[in-house]
Amino acid sequence: MRGESRTAVDDEEDGLERKWWTLIAVSVAIFMLLLDITVVNVALPDIQRSLHSSFQDLQWVVDAYSLTLAAFLLTAGSVADQLGRRRVFLAGLVVFTGSSALCGLSSSALMLNLARGLQGTGGAMMFATSLALLAQAFRGRDRGTAFGVFGAVTGAAVAVGPLIGGVITSGIGWKWIFFVNLPIGIAAVLLTLARVEESRDPDATGVDWLGLLTFSGSLFLLVFALVRGNDAGWGSTQILAFLSGSAVLIIAFLIVELAQERPMLDLALFRRPAFAGANVVAFALSGSIFAMFLYLTLYIQNVLGYSPLQAGLRFLPITLLSFAVAPIAGKLTVRVPVRLLLGTGLVLVGAGLFCMTAVDAASGWTALIPGFLLGGVGIGLVNPPLASAAIGVVPAARSGMASGINSTFRQVGIATGIAGLGAIFQHNVTQGTTAALAHSGHSHEILAAVHGQLPTVLESGEIGPVAGGLSHGGHAALLSSYRVGFTGALTDILIIAGALALLGAALAFALVRSRDFVAAGHAPGSQAAEPTGEPAGALAR
Repeated sequence: MRGESRTAVDDEEDGLERKWWTLIAVSVAIFMLLLDITVVNVALPDIQRSLHSSFQDLQWVVDAYSLTLAAFLLTAGSVADQLGRRRVFLAGLVVFTGSSALCGLSSSALMLNLARGLQGTGGAMMFATSLALLAQAFRGRDRGTAFGVFGAVTGAAVAVGPLIGGVITSGIGWKWIFFVNLPIGIAAVLLTLARVEESRDPDATGVDWLGLLTFSGSLFLLVFALVRGNDAGWGSTQILAFLSGSAVLIIAFLIVELAQERPMLDLALFRRPAFAGANVVAFALSGSIFAMFLYLTLYIQNVLGYSPLQAGLRFLPITLLSFAVAPIAGKLTVRVPVRLLLGTGLVLVGAGLFCMTAVDAASGWTALIPGFLLGGVGIGLVNPPLASAAIGVVPAARSGMASGINSTFRQVGIATGIAGLGAIFQHNVTQGTTAALAHSGHSHEILAAVHGQLPTVLESGEIGPVAGGLSHGGHAALLSSYRVGFTGALTDILIIAGALALLGAALAFALVRSRDFVAAGHAPGSQAAEPTGEPAGALAR
């Protein structure tokens, strides 16, 4: 009896140890993913110059990753439920680490973007399973602690990413921002093999290939149309065909999902307002402030002339605050209604974006600080409760799908946000710079120097070399006009991003209800566990 008792104690201790090792493995992997995104932002101007890339190429450096990540997340979640979440998570680590090496070896924009797309595929497998692995390993208050740590790690990656990216890019070159993933990825693979337990949905069925094709096709056509719209013409046959095709495919996707007994995106989950609200928040957060990071980076480096390291340092107000606030928000999820955290966080994000519209042609980077501070607190308030809300309204067996859906909405927000804001930005910066030049008295000299290809020069960001070949007056006029056009366009998209964040906040307050949380046995923000009155498997049907 003593031996059996001792064995039970050992098993219990081993289980306790494994769940914390699971948290470490997931945190290391997610840290690598988010670090990769944030270091890339700071390195984009150097990538543009090194590979002679256009503005559209820069958009695709981010969107190629986000697109494949979003396209495969739902499928990865379904496959993980069927084959095992640990197995799919491990495969994602291997793919992501290998494709990071390919990114670092890229010698052209096309090669880099293809490798980034492969990275997104590996990232999809990791994102789709990360929260599900935590939900399987943790229960009750420990789950709140785990999500708090997860949020802190998310904040830490955002906090140190721009700085590490700046150090690496300024010191040894942009290629090493990808090579840095290799030791991190290898360590995460070894830890997962040794310590993470397998879990799956016993009722899972086959892969929804038709759903994958219609969803990914719709998303690709939409983003491609947004990126190419300015150059091809918004009324052109190509762009209209792509937009129409995107609409047809997303309708087909919804029909396919409704017709299946076990779809990869169970639309019945959205019958719970809290689940719909959590995904609206994910889209709004990513489509607003995270999409804006690309354009803020270009402003700080290409307009204000800071190096990658100096740019990374100037992002610290927003990144450090998000890191500091995240663990606090994680602990508050068991005491404060989730809607209050999500809604308030997005209000602060929106307010921060509107504060940044104070930037004009005469501003320095300090004009961004008030907005950075508000945005940092807002991001920190949203991320941990969003993680818990994403899977808190579904049975544990459906956590893989719920995690995949929420991560999909995040990545769709980034991809469409960058593409949509970029279309407006690209048009307005050219228009604003051209208008300013017309009043400078040097427009003929400048247009002659660029052979009439001013939009191409503005897209490349290579204003300095062009200005260096002009007269003293032409040099000053081009730089001044570019600042006017750039800051005007930046202000325009900041307003749009801020409005999106505030709309997300309103929907969070309206939709995210505590009574919808059933997976953990009680609603976040309540001390007592109260039954919901609905069977745990109701949403599985």
